[in-house]
Amino acid sequence: MTRPELDPNDPAAKNLVAQGRLEVEGRLVDASNVTLFCTIELDGVRANAVYKPVAGERPLWDFPDGTLAGREVATYLVAEAAELGVVPPTVLRDGPFGEGMVQLWVDTGDDELVDVRAPGDVPDDWRVVLHAHDRAGEPAVLAHADRPGMRELAVLDVVVNNTDRKGGHVLPGSDGRVYGVDHGICLHTEPKLRTVLWGWVGDALADDVVEKLHGLRRALDGELGIALGRHLTSAEVSAIGERAARLLAHPVFPAPSDQWRAIPWPLF
Repeated sequence: MTRPELDPNDPAAKNLVAQGRLEVEGRLVDASNVTLFCTIELDGVRANAVYKPVAGERPLWDFPDGTLAGREVATYLVAEAAELGVVPPTVLRDGPFGEGMVQLWVDTGDDELVDVRAPGDVPDDWRVVLHAHDRAGEPAVLAHADRPGMRELAVLDVVVNNTDRKGGHVLPGSDGRVYGVDHGICLHTEPKLRTVLWGWVGDALADDVVEKLHGLRRALDGELGIALGRHLTSAEVSAIGERAARLLAHPVFPAPSDQWRAIPWPLF
């Protein structure tokens, strides 16, 4: 049955994710951790959601603190507080298989936002990230669309130190927004940024993005910092402010470091 899509900024959507009754319909088998597709219902409002129980997480040696579910929630809290990028409403709550991350499902349109193409097939308004060759030895490029929502998502990735921004984690919502999902390995204190969204290296940050970064730093000293402390270590919370401060000191999209692999694999 087709259900009307909820605006993620609608309080009804946030209440639904936080309090609705979850019913598991299936498992998303391509995910590396247990990821369940669910219906969620509250007071006659019904939608779909993703549920990732903590019990289904595979431990990562380089993310020993907290849970991956908690990091997904923390990234949502940062995005929401700073109004930086769009992450679907995300909470940590009880579910059919115990505590886990629950996130509103995003209905997607037909637009492609990230792709590997022949150099001559890249649209004029896209940004090229990487030149390579395909399996047949033909030239190919990794490229992505250039949209305001994607630019903000790229800034969010810098702030939360996203270690795994694959092409499949950038969703063209059917409502016209660009959504970011799958933030379980973010917010480490050590630099680990790996993303397919490198197309704006050296471009100046927009004035409104600069203001949002200032707002984020202020929010970290208040309720946001307290909320993040439920999911992250104090050092990880402090590192968010430090990364925002570095962007504000040099307000351009940063370049990849040569000290670690800057693009995730697989790409999608």
